[in-house]
Amino acid sequence: MTEGRTTAGSVPAAGTANDVRELKQFVEVHAKAQQLSPRTYQPLLARITGDGEGTPGSWVYEWSRAAAEAEAAGRLLEASRYYNMARFPFVNGPARQEALDRCVAAFDAWRSTQKGIERLDVDLPAGRVRCWTSGLPAAGSDGKRRPLLLVTGGIVSVKEQWAPILVQATRLGVAGVVAEMPGVGENTLPYDEDSPAMLSAILDAVGERADTERTYLVALSFSGHMALRAAAADPRIKGVITAGVPVSSFFSDRDWQARVPRVTVDTLAHLLGTTPGGVGDRVAGWGLTDGELGALDVPVACLWSRRDEIIPSADPQALRRSVRRLDLVDNDDVHGSPSHLLETRVWVLLSLLRMLGVRDVKRLVFGALWRALRLAGRRRGN
Repeated sequence: MTEGRTTAGSVPAAGTANDVRELKQFVEVHAKAQQLSPRTYQPLLARITGDGEGTPGSWVYEWSRAAAEAEAAGRLLEASRYYNMARFPFVNGPARQEALDRCVAAFDAWRSTQKGIERLDVDLPAGRVRCWTSGLPAAGSDGKRRPLLLVTGGIVSVKEQWAPILVQATRLGVAGVVAEMPGVGENTLPYDEDSPAMLSAILDAVGERADTERTYLVALSFSGHMALRAAAADPRIKGVITAGVPVSSFFSDRDWQARVPRVTVDTLAHLLGTTPGGVGDRVAGWGLTDGELGALDVPVACLWSRRDEIIPSADPQALRRSVRRLDLVDNDDVHGSPSHLLETRVWVLLSLLRMLGVRDVKRLVFGALWRALRLAGRRRGN
């Protein structure tokens, strides 16, 4: 058995201390995605020796200390990002809950200095979805209803991690909503077979304020699975952009599940309300069939990593085999493609412009930048 990994049936129950070696391994892509400086977080990671409940040298303490320093210096967005890392991968006690609360508060303070980023709460029978939005005129006003961009992260990322994209959304002429997966961050919905309906419920909530008949989803990792299912059922969704998405084999291949990193299994167990050993049974019927994928009548842009530790290569191949309007891009990288983050940001924006049908200088610029980054990557051998 590989060090730091174990089978889903033998990992400790969710809620116990995390394996700090794995946390250090998998947090880096999220730190880089938020443009945190390695010169700051690498020494911070070196100081972490355990995952105790907020004690010096623990995961939460060291990340929170860096966050508090940034907050005191007035660097509110940076503070939010460090608090986000402190509560990573999910809230399993008071220390991480406090880190999450401070993450949201610091982001709220930062967004109050920006123009047009607002809070949206969507109350549903099973819970509340808290979102950040931009470009939504007041209900009943004469403001222009723009196409909608709905962004969701995966099982370990809160909405504050992705919400700065709302500033770009306004510049691109779309309304934006950033939300979390069920059970993640402030989202109190359960994560279950009905979770894809959450995306349609958000569209219902903003239907008078955005042109939801032209909705595009940027849904990363596990929320990408929700997005594919929602797109098959909701004709308002006109395109899906995803990366590192579980499709079918992840949910049914028990041999693969036995190799999935402990942090992923523990997080899924937490969200599903089961034990790590029960994750496989709970998700066994969640995979999309070839018929369901073939019935998708919207463009799907998907980025996958050839050395992904979480998503089996059979899943992007299922998309290649069955999705009719597919743009599949691959990197020689691990889950989240941490060595290709600039490329990924450009690719997401270029994919959105293509789906929107934009044919202007922005698309030309992003297209040229994308090709240049890909060429540079090939020369580096990745």
